Amino acid sequence: MSAHNCQAMNLYYCQPILVQLAEDFHVDYIEVSRIPTLLQAGYAVGLVFLSPLGDLIRRRQLLLVLMFTSGSLSVGLALTKSIVGFEILSFFVAISSVTPQVCIFVRSTSVRRKLIGSKVLMPLTADLAHPSRRATSIAIVISGLLMGVLLARVLGGVIAQFSSFRNIYWMGVGGQFLLLLAIYLVCPDVPVKNPDLTYLQILLTMLKFAVTEPLLLQGALIFFAGSAIFAGFWVTMTFLLAGAPYHYSTLEIGIFGLVGMFGISTAPFVGRLVDGFVPWMATFVSLVLVLLSQVIQTAAGKISIGAVIVATLVLDIGAQACQVSVTAAVFGIQPEARARLNAVLVFFLFMGQVMGTAVGTELLVNRSYTFSSAVRVSFCVFQFVVLLARGPHVPRKTWFGWAGGMEFRKQSLEKKSVSFVDEKGAAIKTDSPA
Repeated sequence: MSAHNCQAMNLYYCQPILVQLAEDFHVDYIEVSRIPTLLQAGYAVGLVFLSPLGDLIRRRQLLLVLMFTSGSLSVGLALTKSIVGFEILSFFVAISSVTPQVCIFVRSTSVRRKLIGSKVLMPLTADLAHPSRRATSIAIVISGLLMGVLLARVLGGVIAQFSSFRNIYWMGVGGQFLLLLAIYLVCPDVPVKNPDLTYLQILLTMLKFAVTEPLLLQGALIFFAGSAIFAGFWVTMTFLLAGAPYHYSTLEIGIFGLVGMFGISTAPFVGRLVDGFVPWMATFVSLVLVLLSQVIQTAAGKISIGAVIVATLVLDIGAQACQVSVTAAVFGIQPEARARLNAVLVFFLFMGQVMGTAVGTELLVNRSYTFSSAVRVSFCVFQFVVLLARGPHVPRKTWFGWAGGMEFRKQSLEKKSVSFVDEKGAAIKTDSPA
């Protein structure tokens, strides 16, 4: 998880210090808001075009090159005096920060260590977990990833308050090169995983799943809108807290990430709840929470800090539950293809973040925070439309409609699974799609 968090933090150091960046570079909020947008876009580009290389070339060499590249480019972020240079470097730092999507350490019981991607960490977790505890296991992994995101906000705010924001990036440089040294010393040179595959074949396989699996596309669209809501919420939060009526310092804005951490710490509880329901129903409940959070923020975000705290907690719990339930559902499509299914979900997730940061800040600057927040409510409505278009028990290849009843609890559904006996006494079970 250290490799993932160290690299993922590159994408989020800037969020609590956007106001400080605008002042240092002498630019307006619209210009500085392009930084988080370019970071998310760069990561999405790297996800599509670089992470597949992990199946084609030796992962140790790829990992070292990417880590060295991101660390070296981060030096430029700490030194540049140009906003354009900062934006360009941010884009390429994000592209090279897909290290966690290529490989991350997992120590086995033997001396041997294998490198697996966080693109495969989630599928691996699903493979190893008992079906009745799968959502709980996925929730714990997701909470670890989200903790890294919010930790970057906290560190960024604290360091920028007591020193220059550039020290945040110097810290990032040091962390990346220390991790590079550790990987160089202990990482095994494992052989190529899929020598017979071509780069184009891997890309086409992911595209094929995206256009032939209704449940995957449904989940990907929910991911897209959900990440747009989450990213837009946190990026515009910086401007909300820095302006009237709060006028918070960079330190206070950064520490506000601790509120989000508390919500994410409920992961085991959320996972157990999701495990008790059909994924579709768990997703529906989670979307209700996300919608509630955005309604609260839209109505009272500019009035009461208490409302902001409540909205933050509810959003983090709802967003986490949504990600867990959708992931659990999609992984049931084809267990042997979970890594590729997860790659599609992650791509849509980061593209949603691109839209969320870009649209959110644009509306905040040109209209108002309330208007920007109201648009996130419309994203919530879009999620409900996508979810309701395809019911919980329809056949795998059905794109729209409802079938199979309205049972939402897993235990009740299992009890309704009817067994027939043929003339020879062999049990034949009817399918009960979940």
